[in-house]
Amino acid sequence: MDDPAQEDKAKADKPLITVCVIAFNSGPTLRTCLEHLAAQTFTDFETLIIDNASPDPGDRAIARAFPAMRLIENAANLGFSGAGNQGARQGRGKWLAFLNPDAFAAPDWLAELVAASARHPPVRSFTSRQLMDEDPALLDGLGDVMSGYGIPYRGGYMSRCPDEVPEGEVFSPCGAAMMIDRRLFLEQGGFDEFFFCYSEDVDLGYRLQLAGEPTVLAPKAVIRHVGSASTGGRKSEFAVFHGTRNRFYGIYKDTPWPLLPIVVPLHLLAVIYISSRRENRPHAGIVWRAFKASLKGLPTILKSRREVQARRRVSAWAIARAMTWNPRDLTGRRPVIRRVRPNRPGEP
Repeated sequence: MDDPAQEDKAKADKPLITVCVIAFNSGPTLRTCLEHLAAQTFTDFETLIIDNASPDPGDRAIARAFPAMRLIENAANLGFSGAGNQGARQGRGKWLAFLNPDAFAAPDWLAELVAASARHPPVRSFTSRQLMDEDPALLDGLGDVMSGYGIPYRGGYMSRCPDEVPEGEVFSPCGAAMMIDRRLFLEQGGFDEFFFCYSEDVDLGYRLQLAGEPTVLAPKAVIRHVGSASTGGRKSEFAVFHGTRNRFYGIYKDTPWPLLPIVVPLHLLAVIYISSRRENRPHAGIVWRAFKASLKGLPTILKSRREVQARRRVSAWAIARAMTWNPRDLTGRRPVIRRVRPNRPGEP
Protein backbone atom coordinates (compact mmCIF):
# COMPACT_ATOMS: atom_id res chain seq x y z
CA MET A 1 0.00 0.00 0.00
CA ASP A 2 1.83 3.09 -1.26
CA ASP A 3 -0.56 5.81 -0.02
CA PRO A 4 0.26 6.68 3.64
CA ALA A 5 -3.29 7.94 4.20
CA GLN A 6 -4.76 4.65 3.02
CA GLU A 7 -2.25 2.77 5.17
CA ASP A 8 -3.29 4.77 8.25
CA LYS A 9 -6.96 4.14 7.46
CA ALA A 10 -6.33 0.40 7.10
CA LYS A 11 -4.65 0.36 10.52
CA ALA A 12 -7.48 2.38 12.04
CA ASP A 13 -10.06 -0.03 10.61
CA LYS A 14 -8.47 -2.98 12.37
CA PRO A 15 -10.18 -3.80 15.67
CA LEU A 16 -8.12 -4.55 18.77
CA ILE A 17 -9.83 -7.90 19.30
CA THR A 18 -11.34 -10.57 17.08
CA VAL A 19 -13.92 -12.61 19.00
CA CYS A 20 -14.51 -16.03 17.49
CA VAL A 21 -17.72 -17.95 18.27
CA ILE A 22 -17.83 -21.46 16.81
CA ALA A 23 -21.36 -22.84 16.49
CA PHE A 24 -22.64 -26.33 15.81
CA ASN A 25 -26.32 -26.97 16.54
CA SER A 26 -25.98 -24.51 19.40
CA GLY A 27 -29.61 -23.44 19.38
CA PRO A 28 -30.93 -20.87 21.88
CA THR A 29 -27.61 -20.61 23.75
CA LEU A 30 -26.05 -19.04 20.64
CA ARG A 31 -28.59 -16.21 20.66
CA THR A 32 -27.92 -15.49 24.34
CA CYS A 33 -24.17 -15.62 23.73
CA LEU A 34 -24.39 -13.09 20.89
CA GLU A 35 -26.74 -10.82 22.84
CA HIS A 36 -24.17 -10.63 25.65
CA LEU A 37 -21.40 -9.89 23.15
CA ALA A 38 -23.46 -7.10 21.62
CA ALA A 39 -23.81 -5.55 25.09
CA GLN A 40 -20.06 -5.32 25.81
CA THR A 41 -18.87 -2.01 27.29
CA PHE A 42 -15.62 -2.39 25.32
CA THR A 43 -16.46 -1.89 21.66
CA ASP A 44 -13.17 -2.09 19.72
CA PHE A 45 -13.75 -5.65 18.55
CA GLU A 46 -15.18 -7.67 15.69
CA THR A 47 -17.14 -10.90 16.02
CA LEU A 48 -16.77 -13.88 13.71
CA ILE A 49 -19.51 -16.49 13.99
CA ILE A 50 -18.31 -19.69 12.37
CA ASP A 51 -21.10 -22.14 11.64
CA ASN A 52 -19.47 -25.56 11.47
CA ALA A 53 -21.94 -27.04 8.97
CA SER A 54 -24.72 -27.31 11.56
CA PRO A 55 -27.44 -29.72 10.31
CA ASP A 56 -29.96 -27.41 12.00
CA PRO A 57 -30.21 -24.16 9.99
CA GLY A 58 -31.36 -22.38 13.15
CA ASP A 59 -27.79 -21.39 14.09
CA ARG A 60 -27.35 -19.53 10.81
CA ALA A 61 -30.71 -17.80 11.21
CA ILE A 62 -29.74 -16.65 14.71
CA ALA A 63 -26.36 -15.36 13.46
CA ARG A 64 -28.03 -13.37 10.68
CA ALA A 65 -30.09 -11.56 13.31
CA PHE A 66 -26.84 -9.83 14.33
CA PRO A 67 -25.78 -8.07 11.10
CA ALA A 68 -22.87 -6.27 12.77
CA MET A 69 -21.25 -9.67 13.27
CA ARG A 70 -19.70 -11.64 10.42
CA LEU A 71 -21.10 -15.09 9.69
CA ILE A 72 -18.82 -17.69 8.10
CA GLU A 73 -20.64 -20.78 6.84
CA ASN A 74 -18.52 -23.91 6.52
CA ALA A 75 -19.45 -26.66 4.10
CA ALA A 76 -18.06 -29.31 6.49
CA ASN A 77 -17.57 -29.62 10.24
CA LEU A 78 -13.93 -28.66 10.88
CA GLY A 79 -14.18 -29.30 14.60
CA PHE A 80 -13.37 -26.65 17.18
CA SER A 81 -9.70 -26.87 16.21
CA GLY A 82 -10.13 -26.32 12.48
CA ALA A 83 -12.74 -23.59 12.88
CA GLY A 84 -10.62 -21.85 15.52
CA ASN A 85 -7.67 -21.74 13.16
CA GLN A 86 -9.96 -20.45 10.42
CA GLY A 87 -11.06 -17.63 12.73
CA ALA A 88 -7.43 -16.74 13.47
CA ARG A 89 -6.61 -16.52 9.76
CA GLN A 90 -9.65 -14.42 8.90
CA GLY A 91 -9.64 -12.21 11.98
CA ARG A 92 -8.07 -8.74 11.90
CA GLY A 93 -7.54 -8.07 15.60
CA LYS A 94 -4.26 -7.92 17.48
CA TRP A 95 -5.89 -10.18 20.05
CA LEU A 96 -7.91 -13.31 19.33
CA ALA A 97 -10.66 -14.22 21.80
CA PHE A 98 -12.59 -17.49 21.81
CA LEU A 99 -16.04 -17.67 23.36
CA ASN A 100 -18.15 -20.81 23.35
CA PRO A 101 -21.68 -20.45 21.96
CA ASP A 102 -23.01 -21.60 25.34
CA ALA A 103 -20.95 -19.04 27.26
CA PHE A 104 -22.48 -15.73 28.29
CA ALA A 105 -20.05 -12.88 28.88
CA ALA A 106 -20.52 -10.23 31.56
CA PRO A 107 -20.80 -6.72 30.04
CA ASP A 108 -17.20 -5.88 31.03
CA TRP A 109 -15.69 -9.23 30.00
CA LEU A 110 -13.61 -7.85 27.14
CA ALA A 111 -12.81 -4.65 29.06
CA GLU A 112 -11.37 -6.70 31.92
CA LEU A 113 -9.29 -8.87 29.58
CA VAL A 114 -7.85 -5.74 27.97
CA ALA A 115 -7.15 -4.26 31.42
CA ALA A 116 -5.33 -7.45 32.45
CA SER A 117 -3.19 -7.29 29.31
CA ALA A 118 -2.26 -3.71 30.22
CA ARG A 119 -1.23 -4.79 33.73
CA HIS A 120 0.96 -7.59 32.33
CA PRO A 121 2.50 -6.26 29.09
CA PRO A 122 4.81 -9.26 28.46
CA VAL A 123 1.96 -11.77 28.82
CA ARG A 124 0.18 -12.81 25.63
CA SER A 125 -2.35 -15.37 26.82
CA PHE A 126 -5.27 -14.82 29.21
CA THR A 127 -8.17 -16.86 30.53
CA SER A 128 -11.40 -15.98 32.32
CA ARG A 129 -13.31 -16.75 35.50
CA GLN A 130 -16.05 -19.17 34.44
CA LEU A 131 -19.22 -19.65 36.47
CA MET A 132 -21.89 -22.32 36.09
CA ASP A 133 -24.81 -20.80 34.22
CA GLU A 134 -27.44 -22.71 36.21
CA ASP A 135 -25.84 -21.65 39.52
CA PRO A 136 -23.40 -18.72 39.26
CA ALA A 137 -22.34 -19.33 42.87
CA LEU A 138 -20.46 -22.39 41.55
CA LEU A 139 -17.30 -22.30 39.48
CA ASP A 140 -17.09 -23.73 36.00
CA GLY A 141 -13.35 -23.10 36.07
CA LEU A 142 -10.43 -20.82 36.91
CA GLY A 143 -8.15 -21.74 34.05
CA ASP A 144 -6.93 -25.25 33.26
CA VAL A 145 -4.65 -27.25 35.54
CA MET A 146 -2.32 -30.03 34.39
CA SER A 147 -1.79 -32.77 36.94
CA GLY A 148 1.27 -35.01 37.16
CA TYR A 149 -1.08 -37.82 36.15
CA GLY A 150 -1.41 -36.23 32.72
CA ILE A 151 -5.08 -35.46 33.40
CA PRO A 152 -6.01 -31.79 32.87
CA TYR A 153 -9.00 -30.28 34.59
CA ARG A 154 -10.73 -26.94 35.00
CA GLY A 155 -9.58 -25.49 38.29
CA GLY A 156 -12.33 -25.29 40.90
CA TYR A 157 -14.93 -26.98 38.70
CA MET A 158 -18.28 -27.33 40.57
CA SER A 159 -16.91 -25.79 43.78
CA ARG A 160 -18.13 -22.63 45.47
CA CYS A 161 -16.75 -19.47 43.90
CA PRO A 162 -14.62 -17.69 46.52
CA ASP A 163 -15.13 -14.02 47.26
CA GLU A 164 -11.55 -13.22 46.26
CA VAL A 165 -9.76 -14.88 43.34
CA PRO A 166 -6.12 -13.93 42.76
CA GLU A 167 -4.85 -12.82 39.38
CA GLY A 168 -2.05 -15.19 38.50
CA GLU A 169 -0.59 -17.81 36.21
CA VAL A 170 -2.40 -21.03 35.36
CA PHE A 171 -1.19 -23.93 33.27
CA SER A 172 -3.35 -23.23 30.23
CA PRO A 173 -6.34 -21.18 29.08
CA CYS A 174 -9.80 -22.68 28.75
CA GLY A 175 -11.02 -22.38 25.17
CA ALA A 176 -14.53 -21.53 26.37
CA ALA A 177 -13.43 -17.96 27.19
CA MET A 178 -9.84 -17.02 26.45
CA MET A 179 -7.81 -14.26 24.76
CA ILE A 180 -4.45 -14.74 23.09
CA ASP A 181 -2.19 -12.60 20.95
CA ARG A 182 -3.24 -13.61 17.42
CA ARG A 183 0.33 -13.55 16.12
CA LEU A 184 1.46 -15.82 18.96
CA PHE A 185 -1.44 -18.19 18.23
CA LEU A 186 -0.44 -18.42 14.57
CA GLU A 187 3.28 -18.74 15.39
CA GLN A 188 2.48 -21.71 17.64
CA GLY A 189 0.51 -23.35 14.84
CA GLY A 190 -2.87 -22.62 16.38
CA PHE A 191 -4.99 -25.52 17.55
CA ASP A 192 -3.90 -29.00 16.51
CA GLU A 193 -6.56 -30.01 13.99
CA PHE A 194 -5.78 -33.70 14.56
CA PHE A 195 -7.54 -33.30 17.93
CA PHE A 196 -10.73 -32.10 16.17
CA CYS A 197 -12.54 -31.29 19.42
CA TYR A 198 -11.75 -31.44 23.17
CA SER A 199 -8.38 -30.76 24.85
CA GLU A 200 -7.13 -28.70 21.91
CA ASP A 201 -6.98 -25.73 24.29
CA VAL A 202 -4.91 -27.71 26.81
CA ASP A 203 -2.57 -28.82 24.03
CA LEU A 204 -2.15 -25.19 22.97
CA GLY A 205 -1.55 -24.14 26.58
CA TYR A 206 1.03 -26.90 27.02
CA ARG A 207 2.86 -25.70 23.91
CA LEU A 208 2.79 -22.17 25.31
CA GLN A 209 4.38 -23.52 28.51
CA LEU A 210 7.08 -25.26 26.47
CA ALA A 211 7.74 -21.95 24.68
CA GLY A 212 7.99 -20.08 27.99
CA GLU A 213 4.77 -18.16 27.30
CA PRO A 214 2.62 -17.90 30.46
CA THR A 215 -1.15 -17.80 30.68
CA VAL A 216 -2.69 -15.45 33.25
CA LEU A 217 -6.11 -15.82 34.83
CA ALA A 218 -8.03 -12.53 34.74
CA PRO A 219 -10.60 -13.19 37.51
CA LYS A 220 -12.56 -10.00 36.83
CA ALA A 221 -13.26 -11.18 33.28
CA VAL A 222 -16.35 -13.27 33.99
CA ILE A 223 -18.54 -15.55 31.89
CA ARG A 224 -21.36 -17.95 32.70
CA HIS A 225 -21.02 -21.32 30.97
CA VAL A 226 -23.57 -24.02 30.21
CA GLY A 227 -20.96 -26.56 29.06
CA SER A 228 -21.00 -29.13 26.21
CA ALA A 229 -24.29 -27.78 24.88
CA SER A 230 -23.30 -28.66 21.29
CA THR A 231 -21.99 -32.18 22.00
CA GLY A 232 -24.72 -33.73 24.10
CA GLY A 233 -23.28 -33.11 27.56
CA ARG A 234 -20.06 -33.91 29.45
CA LYS A 235 -20.80 -37.64 29.61
CA SER A 236 -22.00 -38.12 26.02
CA GLU A 237 -20.23 -40.78 23.98
CA PHE A 238 -18.73 -38.06 21.78
CA ALA A 239 -17.35 -36.14 24.76
CA VAL A 240 -15.97 -39.20 26.56
CA PHE A 241 -14.32 -40.63 23.44
CA HIS A 242 -12.71 -37.43 22.19
CA GLY A 243 -11.78 -36.22 25.66
CA THR A 244 -10.07 -39.52 26.54
CA ARG A 245 -8.34 -39.98 23.20
CA ASN A 246 -7.08 -36.40 23.10
CA ARG A 247 -5.68 -36.57 26.63
CA PHE A 248 -3.49 -39.44 25.44
CA TYR A 249 -2.56 -37.41 22.36
CA GLY A 250 -1.50 -34.50 24.57
CA ILE A 251 0.70 -36.69 26.77
CA TYR A 252 2.42 -38.35 23.82
CA LYS A 253 2.97 -35.06 22.06
CA ASP A 254 3.78 -32.45 24.69
CA THR A 255 5.40 -34.13 27.71
CA PRO A 256 9.18 -33.52 27.74
CA TRP A 257 11.21 -36.73 27.60
CA PRO A 258 12.49 -36.70 31.23
CA LEU A 259 8.87 -36.57 32.45
CA LEU A 260 7.40 -39.02 29.94
CA PRO A 261 8.39 -42.27 31.79
CA ILE A 262 6.75 -40.83 34.91
CA VAL A 263 3.58 -39.31 33.47
CA VAL A 264 2.55 -42.15 31.12
CA PRO A 265 2.33 -44.91 33.80
CA LEU A 266 0.62 -42.52 36.22
CA HIS A 267 -1.89 -41.59 33.52
CA LEU A 268 -2.68 -45.21 32.70
CA LEU A 269 -3.21 -46.01 36.39
CA ALA A 270 -5.43 -42.95 36.81
CA VAL A 271 -7.54 -43.83 33.76
CA ILE A 272 -8.00 -47.41 35.02
CA TYR A 273 -8.97 -46.16 38.47
CA ILE A 274 -11.41 -43.54 37.17
CA SER A 275 -12.99 -46.01 34.73
CA SER A 276 -13.47 -48.56 37.52
CA ARG A 277 -15.59 -46.21 39.63
CA ARG A 278 -19.26 -47.17 39.66
CA GLU A 279 -20.53 -44.01 37.98
CA ASN A 280 -17.99 -44.38 35.14
CA ARG A 281 -18.29 -48.11 34.45
CA PRO A 282 -20.88 -47.62 31.69
CA HIS A 283 -18.22 -45.65 29.76
CA ALA A 284 -15.39 -48.18 30.18
CA GLY A 285 -15.86 -49.54 26.65
CA ILE A 286 -15.68 -46.02 25.18
CA VAL A 287 -12.49 -45.32 27.14
CA TRP A 288 -10.89 -48.54 25.85
CA ARG A 289 -11.90 -47.64 22.28
CA ALA A 290 -10.39 -44.16 22.76
CA PHE A 291 -7.13 -45.65 24.03
CA LYS A 292 -6.86 -47.89 20.96
CA ALA A 293 -7.64 -44.91 18.71
CA SER A 294 -4.82 -42.95 20.39
CA LEU A 295 -2.36 -45.73 19.59
CA LYS A 296 -3.55 -45.76 15.99
CA GLY A 297 -2.88 -42.02 15.80
CA LEU A 298 0.63 -42.32 17.25
CA PRO A 299 2.55 -41.89 13.95
CA THR A 300 0.90 -38.51 13.37
CA ILE A 301 1.31 -37.44 17.00
CA LEU A 302 4.97 -38.50 17.17
CA LYS A 303 5.70 -36.41 14.09
CA SER A 304 4.08 -33.43 15.84
CA ARG A 305 6.03 -34.28 18.99
CA ARG A 306 9.36 -33.97 17.22
CA GLU A 307 8.41 -30.51 15.97
CA VAL A 308 7.05 -29.35 19.35
CA GLN A 309 9.95 -30.60 21.42
CA ALA A 310 12.47 -29.12 18.97
CA ARG A 311 10.97 -25.69 19.72
CA ARG A 312 10.98 -26.14 23.51
CA ARG A 313 12.63 -23.20 25.27
CA VAL A 314 12.26 -24.20 28.91
CA SER A 315 13.56 -27.10 30.97
CA ALA A 316 11.57 -30.21 31.84
CA TRP A 317 11.94 -29.08 35.46
CA ALA A 318 10.16 -25.80 34.63
CA ILE A 319 7.28 -27.81 33.10
CA ALA A 320 7.14 -30.07 36.15
CA ARG A 321 6.87 -27.01 38.39
CA ALA A 322 4.01 -25.65 36.28
CA MET A 323 2.05 -28.89 36.87
CA THR A 324 0.55 -30.08 40.15
CA TRP A 325 1.74 -33.33 41.69
CA ASN A 326 -0.63 -33.26 44.65
CA PRO A 327 -3.29 -35.96 44.08
CA ARG A 328 -5.72 -33.98 46.24
CA ASP A 329 -5.62 -31.16 43.71
CA LEU A 330 -6.82 -33.58 41.03
CA THR A 331 -9.44 -35.40 43.09
CA GLY A 332 -10.79 -32.13 44.48
CA ARG A 333 -10.37 -30.24 41.18
CA ARG A 334 -8.64 -27.53 43.16
CA PRO A 335 -7.48 -24.46 41.22
CA VAL A 336 -3.74 -23.90 40.96
CA ILE A 337 -2.95 -20.20 40.50
CA ARG A 338 0.63 -19.02 40.89
CA ARG A 339 2.22 -15.60 41.17
CA VAL A 340 2.89 -13.98 37.79
CA ARG A 341 6.55 -14.48 36.98
CA PRO A 342 8.54 -11.25 36.81
CA ASN A 343 10.79 -12.63 34.07
CA ARG A 344 9.99 -12.26 30.40
CA PRO A 345 8.20 -15.03 28.49
CA GLY A 346 10.68 -17.50 27.07
CA GLU A 347 13.02 -17.40 30.07
CA PRO A 348 13.19 -20.61 32.11
